[in-house]
Amino acid sequence: MFTPEKTTMINLYTWVTPNGRKTSILLEELGVPYVVHPVNLGKNEQFAPAFLAISPNNKIPALVDDTEDGPLSIFESGAILTYLAEKYGRFLPASGAARYKTLEWLNWQVGGLGPMLGQLAVFEKFSKEKSPTASARFIAEADRLLTVMDKRLAESTYLAGEDYSIADISAYPWVVTATTFLGDVLGDRITTKPALRRWMTTIGERPAVQRGMAVPTI
Repeated sequence: MFTPEKTTMINLYTWVTPNGRKTSILLEELGVPYVVHPVNLGKNEQFAPAFLAISPNNKIPALVDDTEDGPLSIFESGAILTYLAEKYGRFLPASGAARYKTLEWLNWQVGGLGPMLGQLAVFEKFSKEKSPTASARFIAEADRLLTVMDKRLAESTYLAGEDYSIADISAYPWVVTATTFLGDVLGDRITTKPALRRWMTTIGERPAVQRGMAVPTI
C-alpha cells in the first residue's frame, strides 16, 4: 500500500515510465538530493488516497518540495521540469527567445510526442483486440512527429537550440521507448532519421541521463 514518507528534501513519486524518468534525469543533472518514492502502477498505487492528495490526476510523476513556505506539491511532468529548472537556474533560460523556444519544444513533447506514442503502445502492445485503423493512425502520427524532431535536430544541436535543456530531457525517455518497447513498430523509421539518432547518442552518453533512466530501482 502506498504511504508517503516524511522527509526534509525533494520527494519524487515516480515509476518506470518515460514520463517518470524525465524528472529523475533532471534531478540527477542538477545534482540535488532527493528521495524516490516508487508508485507501482501495476498494483494501482496511483489510486491510493495518499497519492491522490499529491497528484489528483492519479498520474506519475509528482513532486513534493519542502520550501520555506511549507511543502509544495506539483504534478504533471512539464510543470515539474519547469519548476525545478527555474528554482535552480539551469536548463531553462530566464528570459528572451531562448526561454520560449525551450518551452515551445517542451510543450511539443508533452502535448504531442508523449500522447501519440502512449496511444500507439495501447493499440500495439496492450490491447487484446487489434484495430488496424487505430494502429495505422498512431503509427503515422508517431512517424510524423519523429520526422519533425529529426528536421529540427538537423538544424540545431539540441531541440531548443545549441544548449541542452529541459526540452531534451522531456523528449529523450519517449524516444528511447520508441526504439525499445515500440522498436518492432517504429525501429525502421528511426533508422531513416540521422539527426535524431545523433541526438539520442549525445543525450544517452550523459552520466546524469544514465542515472536518471535507472530510477526507480525495482
